[in-house]
Amino acid sequence: MFWRMLLRAAILRRGRAASALLAMVVAAAVVTVILNLFVDVQAKLRKEFRNYGANVVVVARNGQTLAPNALKRVSSALAGRGLAVPFAYAVARTTSGQSVVVSGTDFDQVRKLNRWWSVTGWPNSQQALVGVRAAALVSPEGKPFDLSFGGRVLHLSPAGTLQTGAAEDSRIYLSLSDFEAWTQTHPSTIEVAVSGTPEEVSSVMKKLSATLPEADVRPIRQIMEGEARVLGKTRATLLATAALITLTATLCVLATLTGWVFDRRRDFAIMKALGASQRLISGFVAAEAVLLGAIGAVIGFALGIGGAAWIGRAKFHAPVVPRFSVFPAILGGSVAVALIAAILPIFLLRRVQPAMILRGE
Repeated sequence: MFWRMLLRAAILRRGRAASALLAMVVAAAVVTVILNLFVDVQAKLRKEFRNYGANVVVVARNGQTLAPNALKRVSSALAGRGLAVPFAYAVARTTSGQSVVVSGTDFDQVRKLNRWWSVTGWPNSQQALVGVRAAALVSPEGKPFDLSFGGRVLHLSPAGTLQTGAAEDSRIYLSLSDFEAWTQTHPSTIEVAVSGTPEEVSSVMKKLSATLPEADVRPIRQIMEGEARVLGKTRATLLATAALITLTATLCVLATLTGWVFDRRRDFAIMKALGASQRLISGFVAAEAVLLGAIGAVIGFALGIGGAAWIGRAKFHAPVVPRFSVFPAILGGSVAVALIAAILPIFLLRRVQPAMILRGE
């Protein structure tokens, strides 16, 4: 009988039921879109930030070099959650006696780590990647040049130029094998791009510090603080929007349920006169609210998934992966909103006096 009464109430007052259901569907759909975009945009932003280079650096102490197995230990600590690139440095001299910083590194890994570098051509063995300011010093016309270090001379050909607008423009980069064979110097720095949330990055840094106690593990503040600031503002904006939409939906459902109760005062008065308890009547109204919230959540979630996919294609030109993990939050939130909106109507029902209503007062 209870369920028959619920169904009958929805059929006879289709307008009220449709209004409340529409409010729940719109709220659930918008919040689903926001949560899907929130989760997906965070992942995309973190991926984009990794294109701007390392966010953690491992540096040998006191001007020393790192242990030969340091890179392997760093890679083991990362456990596939990041990228580590070694860098070795030396100050060499040109044929005119001027000093220039030379760095040895793994170019295949550098291309993955620093995709933002503006490079005209990547070098092979016995070739160099020359910063634009260093090129004016060692090879203004792009011709081969010589560098000397510790009495050993290395003949190099420039494969291309590098421009970053930072210190890299004044350096010359060689393959790590050529650099070590020439200078007998091992890497002193490992730049690491760690993927994940700030908490996960901090956890990886602690693990690296424990793995390499002889080195300093430092965050690159500009990258980490910029990433945290952008993600924080994005999170605050999306969550504030979701909260505003939820509040609006609550008010809409509250108005609809209140009007619904006033329209049915005579029905509830008859139920009380026939012996229905206040608990039963309150449960009836609460059940109507829960049913509206659940149905609205299901329909709104389906529409929200489609809306998020469309926004991803139209605005970000990238797919937004459906996050079905947010459905329990949408369902629970919709039911909670409906129950909160039902509090005032239930309170009004407690004041219904059957004798007065049935007399027409």
